[in-house]
Amino acid sequence: MAIPRLRAFEGPALLSYGFRPFFLLGSLYAGLSILIWVPLYMGALDMRMLFLPADWHIHEMLFGYLAAIVAGFLLTAVPNWTGRLPVQGLPLLVLVLLWGAGRFAVLLSASLGWQLTAVIDCAFLAALGLAIAREIVAGRNWRNLKVLVPVAVLLLANGLFHIEAQFHGVSDVSRRLGLAAAITLIMLIGGRIIPSFTRNWLVRENPGRLPVSFGRYDGLSIVASVLALAAWTVAPEHAVSATLMALAAILQAGRLARWAGERTWRDPLVAVLHLAYTFVPLGLALLSLAIFAPGAVPVAAGMHALGGGAIGGMTLSVMVRATLGHTGRTLQADRATIVIFAAVFAAALLRIVAAFDVRMVWIHAAGGAWALAFLGFAVLYGPALLTRRLQPA
Repeated sequence: MAIPRLRAFEGPALLSYGFRPFFLLGSLYAGLSILIWVPLYMGALDMRMLFLPADWHIHEMLFGYLAAIVAGFLLTAVPNWTGRLPVQGLPLLVLVLLWGAGRFAVLLSASLGWQLTAVIDCAFLAALGLAIAREIVAGRNWRNLKVLVPVAVLLLANGLFHIEAQFHGVSDVSRRLGLAAAITLIMLIGGRIIPSFTRNWLVRENPGRLPVSFGRYDGLSIVASVLALAAWTVAPEHAVSATLMALAAILQAGRLARWAGERTWRDPLVAVLHLAYTFVPLGLALLSLAIFAPGAVPVAAGMHALGGGAIGGMTLSVMVRATLGHTGRTLQADRATIVIFAAVFAAALLRIVAAFDVRMVWIHAAGGAWALAFLGFAVLYGPALLTRRLQPA
């Protein structure tokens, strides 16, 4: 994503571009919230919330952490798509405060009541959607309006999450709908950036087979996967959902194979994108097996493959790459960055293991690896996010 033209901005660097506050706060929140959730899950910590511990964890990963990273990415990408100036300064601060208000509202939900909590919490995604829509429409960049659909579905899922938690005691459809929206975003955005970054690196460093350009196969695989996720959302135990999930897994695996990822292992910044996307077909396959063989494969295995591996891995890799590129630093992963990449995938794999073998040792290990990945990002890249872009020497 090339840097577009910028208006003169004299305020703090943190508010000069959308990726800065949302990547920093999102990474801190991802790491710290998991350190709260583990004792909460064990019953060693009691918090005055209307959500059950598992629901709070799911909600904050989807509508807290992920929403922040989606905001940071879109507020950075949209100016490149439209040629318009980025959202910065006071408007950006308002979005950040809305996101933070939602996190505090959920924590204080027992005191605020579910209606007020839901309104405060949903305000951020609503405002983000309006801000992105305004920029895309003003820039007449019609083809990118499709990214608003998953954002709108995330907003819908968030509202439904509050309703289900209040009237049914636990989230059900909403958690699957939110996850489906998140994976759809990864399929859309990952399908754009992974082959593009891979092609750029291969042309320069490793000539030979290149990623296949977006075509009918990609469109078919996305449509089939969205249909599979929709069926699973409304009928999570039906054989039709399982069959569609299996087909989607095969198509997404084929899509990934077309991007020449095996030729990128010498550049961790490119290879990690392929590795993260691998968890999309893996998660879809596990969810299919969980329906066909419910006693052998737990649903949690598939959900954590998608949530921890696909979402966690893809967001972390994009955060690192965008931060390096947009702050004027070399696009190169140092050893510490490779460690946090390894940590996020270790967290995903450990959590999948924990779904099969429900022992706290696996959950503790997964939580520790997740915290290392995202708090590690905040430590490594926080200084770059807080200071102005480096000028060429």
